[in-house]
Amino acid sequence: MDESYARAAALVARHPHRARLRRVGTSRAGTPMWLLSVGRGSRHTLIVAGPHANEPVGGATVLRLAERALADPRLSDAADTTWNLLLSLDPDGSRRNEGWLRGPYTLGHHFRHFFRPGFLEQPEWLPDGAAGAVLPETRALLDLQDELRPFFQCSLHGVDVGGGFVELTRDLPGLAERVAHVAARFAIPRELRPYDTLYWPCLGPAVYRIPPPRRGDLAAAITEAAVESTWFHPHRHGTVTAVVEAPMWGVAAVEDASPAPEADAVLRTVSRGLRRDTRLLEDLLTRVRPFVSGAPDAARFLAPVDDYVLVGPGLADSWDPDVHDGAARPLPPLDTARLTTLAISGRRVALRTAGLLHQLVTRAGHDPVGALPELDRLIDQWCADYRDGYGARWIPVARQAEYQARVVLAAFELAAGRPHLPGPAPQAPCPDTRADSHSGEQGWSSEPAVPMHRE
Repeated sequence: MDESYARAAALVARHPHRARLRRVGTSRAGTPMWLLSVGRGSRHTLIVAGPHANEPVGGATVLRLAERALADPRLSDAADTTWNLLLSLDPDGSRRNEGWLRGPYTLGHHFRHFFRPGFLEQPEWLPDGAAGAVLPETRALLDLQDELRPFFQCSLHGVDVGGGFVELTRDLPGLAERVAHVAARFAIPRELRPYDTLYWPCLGPAVYRIPPPRRGDLAAAITEAAVESTWFHPHRHGTVTAVVEAPMWGVAAVEDASPAPEADAVLRTVSRGLRRDTRLLEDLLTRVRPFVSGAPDAARFLAPVDDYVLVGPGLADSWDPDVHDGAARPLPPLDTARLTTLAISGRRVALRTAGLLHQLVTRAGHDPVGALPELDRLIDQWCADYRDGYGARWIPVARQAEYQARVVLAAFELAAGRPHLPGPAPQAPCPDTRADSHSGEQGWSSEPAVPMHRE
């Protein structure tokens, strides 16, 4: 966090007449929230980094975008546009992830230092509507949206394991083709059937439309847009919002739209595995809660653990072909990409829970029930499943950020109605798309890793 601010301040010092840095809010822990603005056009963009604490690539992306806007007047002065770049929406949560940001970039190291706040403490969501928003980070973002009235807003997210995709509040025709072009250039797998968009309209391969918010339960909050969010809040100002997801570890199979043999058998295995893993973790939570509750910041770590343990069984039931619930929404047609995504999502719930429990016990300073060896075994086993079973491979940070920045620029140009560079040949519609990826090739990851804060 400190280095992001220092780099932004240095950029402003080099371009004092075209770039500004101002404090637009203060986090719950008293951390300043900084907005970097480039250009002086009458039309505004708002680019939000760090909406989820465990997704750090946006911090590098906003600095790249600022440098591009300063270097290319077509993006700012000629477009009558001011670029407004929020360095982090959740600076406190981002600090809690700093344990893995300097490497080594292994799955085990990542999940043992993973942090993401509980659902009700994530500043992008508005579970009680904008008027009921209480988090200071959320209020700062809402105030910015109403002040700037951006024609284009972008929320920069990261996928821990999987592929890249984009979610839009309004269609931007041509974006899917441009995403395909950028992904191919940087060997980023596109996630054709993301779990987040399970029931959302598809606008093209790896591009989805976010449905308007409606009420629902916690398990449905993402896949069915069950709550209000800051993505839709500026809709009243004519804003189009793009959520741009960039993967940290890529999996080639998430863009394989070929028919999936034995789909029901795979779903049974995934569902039963998630139920089994949730029971294991629930038992561990019961054992460790009495002695970790007094550890530093324990409530912040226990909140997401409780969320994951709560939603795990419901997710398993919603995927299991043997569970007949008349109220449950049937799954969309299954292919290799969607089955892979569901399996990765189930494993993600378990790994995040185990990683948070591991930190809770470690921070408590003692382990009277012997939980750490068991948690280490589970984390190692599940990370090996990602690595060996799904071929998850680390994507260097520079490539993540460049991919994300170029997708943002593509969406910006389409939202602004500006001419753009010729794209690739038209793509097939969503159901029939199959793309090749280099994500599983030998040597695709870079070792030794460069520390993320320096890359």
